[in-house]
Amino acid sequence: MGIREWVIPQDKVFFDHFERLSEVVMEAANALVALVEDYTDVKSKIQNIENLEHEGDRITHEIYEQLNVTFITPMEPQEISRLASALDDILDYIDGTTQKMFNYSITETDSHMRELAKLIRLSVAELQEAVRHIRSIKDPRLIETRCIEVNRLENLADDVLAHAIMDLFKTQDAITIIKLKDVYDYLEIATDKCEDAANVLSDIAIRHS
Repeated sequence: MGIREWVIPQDKVFFDHFERLSEVVMEAANALVALVEDYTDVKSKIQNIENLEHEGDRITHEIYEQLNVTFITPMEPQEISRLASALDDILDYIDGTTQKMFNYSITETDSHMRELAKLIRLSVAELQEAVRHIRSIKDPRLIETRCIEVNRLENLADDVLAHAIMDLFKTQDAITIIKLKDVYDYLEIATDKCEDAANVLSDIAIRHS
């Protein structure tokens, strides 16, 4: 164990990692919205999101490494692992969406992509606030309220996806249908991953209140 781990209490290390990871997810969600709202300089914007995904992987790895060397943790080890994985999954699907857009040579975005991206950003903002509250859970309702909102946003994303698919199948171009449906699906799955993270946070709030 290094000097940093001796100096900084172990619970603070984990919470610092989670707060930094949620910040990176927020940066990626903002970058996604910026991309779909202004679909120019696409390669550079996608590269930025990929870099953020790599940073998220690095932080997640640090959380797992810390977990392996810490005997007393502020939460159950399984809770720490689940939350790290859930936040990292959101990043994976944000990055995966933009990689598909690039690989499929998508030339323009549409209202469905923009709406789904905004729902992802709103969900991540709620998660970021919830993560900040797990450092000291004085009122679990503060976390639970955020998590309920994420669930509501995920339901809205389901509706957006349904309308997007309906509009898509009004077209006759099979290749376009395949490409856009894949992009829509990845965006919607990102909201599912937000809901997964919210469920983990809700469980933590209940267990430690």
